[in-house]
Amino acid sequence: MKEEALALIEDLDDPAAKLNRLREYLQALVLRSLHESEAFSSLAFVGGSSLRFLENLPRFSEDLDFSLMRAEAYQPRPWLEKAKRDLEHAGLSCSITYKQRKTVHTAWVRIAGLLRDAGLSAHEAQNLSIKLEIDTVPPEGADLKRSLVTRFVTLAITHYTLESQMAGKVHALLTRQYPKGRDWYDLIWYRSHRPPLNPKLLLLQNALDQTQGRSELDASRWQQLLAEKLEGLDIDLLARDVTPFLERAEDRRLITRENLSLVLEPGV
Repeated sequence: MKEEALALIEDLDDPAAKLNRLREYLQALVLRSLHESEAFSSLAFVGGSSLRFLENLPRFSEDLDFSLMRAEAYQPRPWLEKAKRDLEHAGLSCSITYKQRKTVHTAWVRIAGLLRDAGLSAHEAQNLSIKLEIDTVPPEGADLKRSLVTRFVTLAITHYTLESQMAGKVHALLTRQYPKGRDWYDLIWYRSHRPPLNPKLLLLQNALDQTQGRSELDASRWQQLLAEKLEGLDIDLLARDVTPFLERAEDRRLITRENLSLVLEPGV
């Protein structure tokens, strides 16, 4: 598996592209291990990595995000212990840490030596890290779907529908303290579908009530609220943020104030 990972980047010259592909390959191995542990009987795959693996979103994502659907089947420590064994069996030097002090439980999978072997670092001890986040009290109202992942591995996985995924994205856009170009790029991607996708309003409202206080923000006004937020943003900064994660570097030109305003117009 280690040799396979290194072979995947032989045709790439850009260090950022090599890092993205290596990280994604390791994400696939972690997902396969979770699948074998039957973790997806209680977890739903969400977020940017979910869109990448299931919908071919043309940008890479750093984290693996999940929502807990069935608390009675939640066994993160055995799942992570198996993931560590599986990665080590694949010839990778792996360490995993796990914290559950907050509502969102966090795990870090760290692979040592691979960056050096790939020519991306001079230091053997420098890790290639993957962060896993599990929201143990997700807002209610999400719709679930089961689909096949076929990127590097093949497995069945439970995940949010696109409308429910978009509700999470709009919630992040409205509430994230520090704007991310990746979020705004994803908004363009959602709204570029024909017909354009809209967030599931029940889930979005529940998420806003959970984090901002009941009735503080009206989910049905999401386009107007985002348009108001857009006015104060540095568009060049957003484009620079997303560029290292784009599959096609030219897609950074999509991040313009005009384009973002257009996808937020009612009826688009």
